[in-house]
Amino acid sequence: MSQLIASRPARILIAPDSYKGSATAEAVARNIALGWSSVRGQDHIQLAPMADGGEGTIDALKSIYPSADRRPIRVAGPGGQPVEAEWLYLPPAFGSRGSTGVVELASTSGITLLEHLSPLDAQSTGFGQAIVAALEAGVSRLVLGIGGSACTDGGAGMLQELGYRFLDKNDKPIRPGNRGLSDAVCVDASAVLPLPENGVVVLTDVTNPLTGPNGSAAVFAPQKGASRQDIPLMDSALEHFAALFSIDPQTTGAGAAGGTGFGLMVWGADMKSGAEEIASLLNLPSRVKHADLLITGEGRFDRQSDLGKVVGQLRRTAAAFDVPVALVAGAIGSETEGFSNAISLSDLAGDSRSAMADPETYLRIAGAELASSFAASS
Repeated sequence: MSQLIASRPARILIAPDSYKGSATAEAVARNIALGWSSVRGQDHIQLAPMADGGEGTIDALKSIYPSADRRPIRVAGPGGQPVEAEWLYLPPAFGSRGSTGVVELASTSGITLLEHLSPLDAQSTGFGQAIVAALEAGVSRLVLGIGGSACTDGGAGMLQELGYRFLDKNDKPIRPGNRGLSDAVCVDASAVLPLPENGVVVLTDVTNPLTGPNGSAAVFAPQKGASRQDIPLMDSALEHFAALFSIDPQTTGAGAAGGTGFGLMVWGADMKSGAEEIASLLNLPSRVKHADLLITGEGRFDRQSDLGKVVGQLRRTAAAFDVPVALVAGAIGSETEGFSNAISLSDLAGDSRSAMADPETYLRIAGAELASSFAASS
């Protein structure tokens, strides 16, 4: 690690993602900091809870704009059941582009909202309802985080809330979820809501296309409960649905959130890297540059972590400034080359179940271990 002047406290930047279903990014950062301070209380610690468009996006943006207004809303969850959610209102005072509405798919149509996974029937309807609520409030710009989805419906549920009508051969609305996509024979876009005047920015951590071997069904549907037999049928349904539009289903990012990325492209939204966008809003490149150590993390570190997610984005940023970066993850399932240290909470706890049952304790232990290692090498 960096060789420090003995009299100068170290500058530690802690910028983790949330541990999905276990701990918020703020809780992760705070507990790592507590553990670190128990060993090196003299150091300067900055917390920068992160997100990449999935769970925690609203929390991350709320930390940047503390006066922003959380707007509660009840929507149809991914299984059709009502769920309590929220969207974030950023007043015009936060910029010259007017007010902004931030909507998070994870809190409206997310996988953690399902008691039992439902790969063929889960829908993005609630996400669309929250978007409409923000539009009705008069926002002039939308920021949409689309990670953590439960559905593989191509965004059809969301698009229906925005005014699209998908009809089957009997001129009836198609069934919800991926199951209904193959029934669609025509689309009526005559009553579609216009985009707000300053546009729609979509934050995503996924670059996959909608269909094919690297598509939404093949890569992500198994995480949502799909069987091996389900995958080709789901992919075929997405391909059939995509043929109703002029958007190429192989477009980068179209497969995000079970194809909700594709649906938002149909509406006219712009796709951006969620981790990169939020890091920029948090001024992280400058903060990393002046740090002696960056600590980041996520629930599970694996081969996908470098593909648009928080950990990969921050590791590249740190490398550009020759700043060492340490990883604290719930579980580690891939090589950790490029990190100065890597700690798995599952290893600390003995198994993943114990780690998830009490993540804050093991995060503090991890923070203390990193501080001890840093002290030994400084």
